[in-house]
Amino acid sequence: MDLLALELFFVGLLGLASLAIAFVSGTVIWNLFRGQR
Repeated sequence: MDLLALELFFVGLLGLASLAIAFVSGTVIWNLFRGQR
């Protein structure tokens, strides 16, 4: 397997993981902010 393909795969996986973390934290913060009102 090509090393560049492996690197691109892991970079894409890292990007997906960071997007999922940002989405979950944004949802949690939004629910906390909505629960205060």
